[in-house]
Amino acid sequence: MISLAGKVALVTGGSRGIGRACALRLAEAGADVIVNFVTSEKAATDVAEQIRALGRMSAIVKADVSEPDDVRLMLDFVGKQFRQLDVLVSNAATGGFRSLEKSTPNHFAATMNANVRALVTLMQEAAPLLRRTEGRAKVTALSSHGATFALPHYGLIGASKAALESLVRHLALEYGQQGINVNVVRAGLVDTDSTRNVPNAEAVFQHAQAKLMVGERRLTAADVADAVLYLSSSLSDLVQGQTLVVDGGEGIHP
Repeated sequence: MISLAGKVALVTGGSRGIGRACALRLAEAGADVIVNFVTSEKAATDVAEQIRALGRMSAIVKADVSEPDDVRLMLDFVGKQFRQLDVLVSNAATGGFRSLEKSTPNHFAATMNANVRALVTLMQEAAPLLRRTEGRAKVTALSSHGATFALPHYGLIGASKAALESLVRHLALEYGQQGINVNVVRAGLVDTDSTRNVPNAEAVFQHAQAKLMVGERRLTAADVADAVLYLSSSLSDLVQGQTLVVDGGEGIHP
């Protein structure tokens, strides 16, 4: 059984969907967890209460990860209140579902700032705490099939996820010798508040389900969280700069 006892984790976008599942899974493994949110304060509070019910410490922090000042203040809070940070899960993302033809420069900037630049800022601000981790600190970013597939209404998000996966490799190169592992979990289609807004969502979900090669199982946020837990543990000490695909085999055939 994986134990994160004595560890402190920060999950961005941790109030809902995959972020929520990650926050709870890390807490179940023994970590104290800080839950970041932007608008969903009640949902973040609910997650924190569930974490405390497990006997762990928790706090919620409102911060827009696309804003460097917000990230700096969030990490200042973590340092002052928890005095350590061992696990960082970069999950918060945005972009909206629209064609590239209808995308504006503001749409492009907002997507790249939240989905790509945010990880750079998080690493810059979190590194002093991560370097003090006993053992190796673990950073995991969340990606999606849009990084490699062309999907309808997904151009900006997909491009940002491809950039994110490349960025993680370069961050691993820079921070790997400083006691920090940086990796990616690329998730298949998971039913969340966000993906329910995909155009023709029901048809998209049915198509994805038909491509799975794991019997009748559906891919869930908990499955993705299990992969994040592995990458957050000492079992992954020799996994560096990699993209771990969790999709039930969906991505290996048409």
